[in-house]
Amino acid sequence: MPALTRSAFYDVQDQLGAEWTDWEGWAWADHFGDPVAEHEATRNASNIWDESPLRKWDMKGPDALALADALFTNDMSALEVGQVRYGAICDPDGQMIMDGTIFKLADDHCFSITSYDSDLDWFRQVASDRGLSVEVEDVTADMPHLQVQGPKSREILAPLTEGVDLGALRYFRFEENAKVCGVPCLVSRTGYSGELGYELYCKPEQAADLWNAVLDAGRPQGMLPIGLSAIETLRIESGLLFPDIDYFPHKTDPYEVRLDKVVKPDKSGDFVGKDALKRIASDGTPRLLTTLRIDGDQTPEYGAAVTHDGREVGIVRSPAESPTFGGQIAMAAIDRDLNSEGTRVEVALGDGTTTASVAGFPLYDTEKSRPRS
Repeated sequence: MPALTRSAFYDVQDQLGAEWTDWEGWAWADHFGDPVAEHEATRNASNIWDESPLRKWDMKGPDALALADALFTNDMSALEVGQVRYGAICDPDGQMIMDGTIFKLADDHCFSITSYDSDLDWFRQVASDRGLSVEVEDVTADMPHLQVQGPKSREILAPLTEGVDLGALRYFRFEENAKVCGVPCLVSRTGYSGELGYELYCKPEQAADLWNAVLDAGRPQGMLPIGLSAIETLRIESGLLFPDIDYFPHKTDPYEVRLDKVVKPDKSGDFVGKDALKRIASDGTPRLLTTLRIDGDQTPEYGAAVTHDGREVGIVRSPAESPTFGGQIAMAAIDRDLNSEGTRVEVALGDGTTTASVAGFPLYDTEKSRPRS
């Protein structure tokens, strides 16, 4: 088996006792000994998380934003410099390939964050098919980045940061020319936790210094390094998607996973899947991702059947024992007509079933006010 790619933050995490897992060919920290404590630090104080293995695609040229707009369901042509926007990437049939973000650096320069190596081929194919003047390059290894997420993230980072007022930096905005602990960084008010938070992008050679300085400053306020096990419970509580778990490339439309707010079929640009998505929106997607609160103390398996009066009505996508709510929960795609809070269903468990209730989506901070705080 080929050796796993290591991020620029690998050594500092290894010294802290990280347990490693393979994610898409990269070594990614799974936990640092106590995933529940890592989850709770994120909800109550702050985390520090190396998210470097996510893929970054640098897009330069006169048609950089035109390509972004053609790829994504959201309106990327309207982005301002210093703004980030999230959306789905779909095939011509309106089925998702990936979800991700676009960061606008200039009228002829942006970069995108997605999850898979194969996304680069798709970006280049769409650019070629449309005759767009843009170069797309893989800069994943050149842009290691950290997430600092949690209700205390701003008060921890603000005294360490120059070149941008974190109190004034708006949600889904970034400053390219900032410094954190003296390290040049792109600082973005984005994240993957359901909490107030920031992302810090630096040069590989300065990654260890950035990690150590931020963690040293944050520890007195409860900051902990976290890994993917805590990220899993955080994202399920917060209704955040993961490819090939909550949606399946070329098989799941964005409406099923509640991305209707980032699908803009009436935007001026002709993006991939536009006509198909108009039809899907008109017809209505058959199932909808929702939260289930599951009775009992056993976690159902991924892919477990959801039934109602003996009839299969859905499938468990992301199950977990929730540290915040103290019980079993899952994101599950179920028939649309059952998506009312309090509706009772059954979930396959072992050789039998257990009962569950439809809950708000997301279960944690249903109004999603905390990241905007």
